Amino acid sequence: MDGMNRHLQALAGAILLFLFCGAYGQALPAAVNTDPARAVVTLPEPANPALPSLILIGDSTVRNGNDDGQGQGPSGQWGWGRPIADYFDTARINVVNRAVGGLSSRTYLTSGHWQRTLAFVRRGDVVVMQFGHNDASPVNDDRRARGTLRGTGEESETIDNLLTGQRETVHTYGWYLRRFIADIRAHGATAIVCSPVPFKRWDADGKVKRAPVDYGGWAAQVARQEQVGFIDLNEAAAARYDALGRDAVLQLFPQVTPEETVHTNLAGARLNAEVVVAGLRALGVPALVEALNDKGRAIAPLEDARPVVAATAAPRRPANELPTLFLVGDSTVKSGGKDGMVGWGERIAPYFDPARVNVVNHAIGGRSSRTFYTEGRWARVLEQLRPGDAVLIQFGHNDGGRIGDPAMKGRASGAGTGAETFMDRKADGSVEQVHTFGWYMARYVADARAKGATVVLLSPVPHRDRWQRDRDFADFAAWGKEVAQQGGALFADLTLVVTEGYRAIGAAAVDGFFADARTHTNDAGAAFNARQVVLALQALPGKPFERWLNANP
Repeated sequence: MDGMNRHLQALAGAILLFLFCGAYGQALPAAVNTDPARAVVTLPEPANPALPSLILIGDSTVRNGNDDGQGQGPSGQWGWGRPIADYFDTARINVVNRAVGGLSSRTYLTSGHWQRTLAFVRRGDVVVMQFGHNDASPVNDDRRARGTLRGTGEESETIDNLLTGQRETVHTYGWYLRRFIADIRAHGATAIVCSPVPFKRWDADGKVKRAPVDYGGWAAQVARQEQVGFIDLNEAAAARYDALGRDAVLQLFPQVTPEETVHTNLAGARLNAEVVVAGLRALGVPALVEALNDKGRAIAPLEDARPVVAATAAPRRPANELPTLFLVGDSTVKSGGKDGMVGWGERIAPYFDPARVNVVNHAIGGRSSRTFYTEGRWARVLEQLRPGDAVLIQFGHNDGGRIGDPAMKGRASGAGTGAETFMDRKADGSVEQVHTFGWYMARYVADARAKGATVVLLSPVPHRDRWQRDRDFADFAAWGKEVAQQGGALFADLTLVVTEGYRAIGAAAVDGFFADARTHTNDAGAAFNARQVVLALQALPGKPFERWLNANP
C-alpha cells in the first residue's frame, strides 16, 4: 500500500508539473539559461601550449551555453566564437573560446572566469573581448546582479549585492574593459575590443538599429584611449544585415523562437564570425594574419581605417636659393594631426638649419609607392627639384596586400624588385598595369638623380606590435637596399634604427608613442622617430647631411 501511495503521489506531481508548464509555457524564457549562477559551464583551454592563442572573452553572443546549439543543431542558438575557428589553421594557432553566456564585463571579472582565463594568456597571444549585452542589466538584484555603471569614467558605486550577499564596488563599463586590457598587456599579449553584435531590430527607416552612442560608442572610446585594436562589430554586422534585407536577416536567428532578438543561429553566428575575421585582417595583427587558413584569407578586410588624405595641393619649395630637403612617403611621415596622429616628417625640421636648407614635406596619408606615383604626386616633386637638393623616400606600410583586393584601395604594389607587371581591373572597368615595389622605388631614384639630387631610401618605421618580437618590414628593407645599391642612391634601415631606439627605452614608453593600435605615432612618437631619422642620416657614408644639420636642435 505504501508503495502504491508513493506511486500515486509521484504521478500526481508529474500531472501537476505538466499542467503548470502548459498553463505558463508562454512565460518561460525561450533561450537556454546560460547564467553561470544557475548552470555550470566547462570552458576550453589552449590545445597546444607551444602555439600562440586567439582567446575570446564575452557573453552568450560569443559562446552560447555549452557551445553546442542546445542540442538543436544549426537551428539552435550559437555565438560567433564557435565558427570563427574555421577560419584559422589550428596547426599554427589555438582558438580558445572562453566567453560565458549570461555574464557582463563586471561578472566575467567577479565570477573568477577572468582570473582563470588570464592564467592561460602568454606573450604573443591575442585576446578579443566583446561585452555589452548584459551590462545594461540591473546593478543590484537577487536574480543576476550583473549590470555596470554607464559610460567609461571612473565613477563607482558600493552595494550590498543581493545575489551574492557580499559588499561590492561596481564600476563603469569602460572601467572593466580597461581592467582587461591592462591585465592582457601585463602578460605581453595583444588586446582587441569589439563592439557588441547588433540586435534583430529595425528603425523607422528600415535599417538595423545600431548602438553608436552607448555600448558601441563606449567600446570604441576605450579602444582609442588605450590605443588598442577595435572592431566595430555592431556597425559592420548591421551593415551586412542591411545589405541582406529584413527577410534574409530573420533567417539568421532561431526560427523556433521568433521573438529572439539577440542570439543568432549557426548561420548568423558564421556571418558575425566573418565580420570579426575581416576586422582582424584590417588590424593586421601578424600572429593572426599569418595563422589564417585559405578560408580566412578569402575574407576581405573591413574597410581600412588607416587615413587616406584627400589629394590637396602639393606644398611648394620656398622662393629662395637654398637647397631643399624633400620628404616623400605615407601617413607615418605626415598625418597632419588627424585623430592625434603625427608623422616623423612633421617634427624633423628643427634638426635642420633654416639658413642652410629648406625642408618640404610632400608625404600624404594612405599612399603607397605605387599611388604616390600614379596620382602624379611624384611629378609635382620632380618639377621642384634642383641640383643640390635631397629626397628622403619612405614607403611600405600601404604597399602590402593583394593587387585587385578592393580593401587595399588600389594601392598594393607587386612584391620584389623585378620588372614583372600585374593587371589590376578597377570597378569602373579600367585596367592598370601595376609594377613591383622595387620598380617604383627605382623610378624615384632614377628621376631624382637625373635632376642632380641626392636620394635616400628609408625602410618603414616599425609597427607598435612588431618591434619587440621580430624583424618588421624585412622584405621592404631588403628591396629598398637592393634598389639603392643598383641605382646609386643611399639606404638607411630606419626600421632597425627606430627598433633599437624603442628597445632602449622599453615597451611602456613606446606604448605612449602611438595614437592608434599599431601604426601611427602621436606627437611624442613622431618627435622620437624624427630623432632616429636624423641618427640614421648621420650614419650614412660621406655624411651628406652634416652641412645642413643644426648644432643644437
